[in-house]
Amino acid sequence: MTFLAVFQFIFASSIFNDAPHFSQYGIQTSGSPVLTAMLSFHHYLMVVLIVIGTSVFYFLWYIFTNFSNDKTQAGNTVAKFSHSNDLEISWTILPAVILLFLAIPSFSLLYSLDESINPALTLKVVGHQWYWSYEYSGFVFGENQYNLEFDSYMVNDADLRRGMFRCLEVDNRVHIPSKTHIRVIVTSSDVLHSWAVPSLGIKIDACPGRLSQISLYAQRNSTYFGQCSEICGINHGFMPIVVTAESKKKFFRWLSWNCNR
Repeated sequence: MTFLAVFQFIFASSIFNDAPHFSQYGIQTSGSPVLTAMLSFHHYLMVVLIVIGTSVFYFLWYIFTNFSNDKTQAGNTVAKFSHSNDLEISWTILPAVILLFLAIPSFSLLYSLDESINPALTLKVVGHQWYWSYEYSGFVFGENQYNLEFDSYMVNDADLRRGMFRCLEVDNRVHIPSKTHIRVIVTSSDVLHSWAVPSLGIKIDACPGRLSQISLYAQRNSTYFGQCSEICGINHGFMPIVVTAESKKKFFRWLSWNCNR
């Protein structure tokens, strides 16, 4: 392993990982407030788990070393110990208090994910075997109203250029304006799929005959990579997703060029 690989392995959590990174561990760098909140709750939960685990292993070590037989150190004996009201009350109340401190931020995060925000843009996503279709609708340029629809296929290995990610690059990327509330409507035309972009904290199932809705907010300009996360057939691993978040000016320029061509 080279020095660069070791450096990336150690400091991967501080690098912008909007795509999978070599020797990466942990979660990709957050590109949305949703994933930032999830990461905060994850760190909070890990601190609680470390404290609980350390305490339990300490108590086990103390019991094994001081109550290993009838002739224990400092006169400790377990032969006459059969019941303790204080102990039973403490190990009933303490876990309940811990669960309460975990439930409050957990439910707050859960309900915030389902919060309906008035969107400035609606993006429709349709899963197929094995590619994605996207639709932008209701845009008015001049006196005409346009609907933009296109398919997005994975770029084959023979067509990859330098700097592209294998099995993650597509021929038509999804463009969205950054720092804008977007409603994403997801469905499927055949079997179950899952539209997932880890850096944006999004993973939503595409079900045939059903419209699923999720909010999307990219807090910085970047290119975010994802894949179908549902086993949808033989080419399940070849349904990549690429979302390009850019300024509103660039987005409307891209949208106008594609609607008028």
